[in-house]
Amino acid sequence: MPLPNSAAAPPPAVAVLGGGAAGFFGAIACAEANPQQLVYLLEKSPKLLSKVRISGGGRCNVTHACESAAQLVQHYPRGGRQLKEAFRQFGVADTIAWFAERGVVLKTEADGRMFPTTDSSETIARALEDAAHRAGVRVLARTAADEIMALPEGGFSLRLSGEGSAAIGPELRVGRLLVATGGNPKSAAYDWLRALGHSIAEPVPSLFTFNVPASPLRELPGVSVQLARVVLAGEKLQYEGPLLVTHWGVSGPAVLKLSAWGARRLHELGYHGTALISWVPTYTDDTLRAWAHAYRLDNGKKQVAAHPQFGLPTRLWRTLVAEAGIGPEARWNEVPAKAQNRLLELLLRTPLQVQGKTTHKDEFVTCGGIPLNEVNLTTMESRRVSGLHFAGEVLDIDGITGGFNFQAAWTTGFLAGQAIAKVAQPVS
Repeated sequence: MPLPNSAAAPPPAVAVLGGGAAGFFGAIACAEANPQQLVYLLEKSPKLLSKVRISGGGRCNVTHACESAAQLVQHYPRGGRQLKEAFRQFGVADTIAWFAERGVVLKTEADGRMFPTTDSSETIARALEDAAHRAGVRVLARTAADEIMALPEGGFSLRLSGEGSAAIGPELRVGRLLVATGGNPKSAAYDWLRALGHSIAEPVPSLFTFNVPASPLRELPGVSVQLARVVLAGEKLQYEGPLLVTHWGVSGPAVLKLSAWGARRLHELGYHGTALISWVPTYTDDTLRAWAHAYRLDNGKKQVAAHPQFGLPTRLWRTLVAEAGIGPEARWNEVPAKAQNRLLELLLRTPLQVQGKTTHKDEFVTCGGIPLNEVNLTTMESRRVSGLHFAGEVLDIDGITGGFNFQAAWTTGFLAGQAIAKVAQPVS
């Protein structure tokens, strides 16, 4: 039944909007810190923790092995510097301990990504759902808050639709509201927050792969290299890391890092431009020419295409050789200077004409949201609306791939939940 209205004080309950990582973590933190507190978690879709379940190819990249907050913040194109103190309050070690206390052990892979030892995202989802249940959080899926109004006496009135309205009535009045609705690519999705008094950093996509319809690599899907450099021609954007050739273009950590750090600039460019790929990022023009001169002297009779260099996959090497105009049977001492120079140029700067983007493995990340200067980053409470808190990607925070976005969700959710628990009025 609906909670009663009070003209003298804010209503006692707490509502969390969003059944994702940040929402669950915030609701659990609040309910565990204040066991008498009535906490509702509302999720408009039928699926809870959907992003948790698909993360890391169904393994859930929970966080990233970083020893300090100073190290952690380097992986956030937006929001990292401002969150440094928040990460000190609840960081990677705290996340590891939180899950360990609930029976979930995390392991660290060679690249620093951390996963449950079960290699199953269901382990993480179940841990969160079980913790919420034990803490007494009332979870309502298929429940939307169609209208949210700030009450004169403090608190908020939520007009509900869906299954929740049948369970608790069409209106829910709460003293504190935690918004953890995630990022959204549509600016209009934030209009209700604008109506409450907030401004919005315009949302644009982050963490995406490049579409290259006319790629010289189009016959090489599945080919990968462990270290490549991706440069956006004409821009101060370049990143190194593993690179994967796909059916539609290029992907892999090097591309994803560039897409995250360059999210706003790439949006301005309409996701069109030239990406230059260096397959030998440890070489310069001069050192690569010196290598070619020495190699040709010592191996002049070897066929160029038949002997891949620099640890490059055979198919990739042969494609670059062919693109340089060198025949499949040509020996090094038969290659004209022009063709050899062309091969060296392709090794250093293979041009790919980017025409659009593709979401990375359904893991959509948005750059934009509530500006951090409008939020107290110790409590995650709005500086503009008393009793309104935020957590997760609804804030203008986004990290590169590798578990950083989840860590921001755990951190902001925990701090928001703890802060709400200290000031919210328990239900008698």
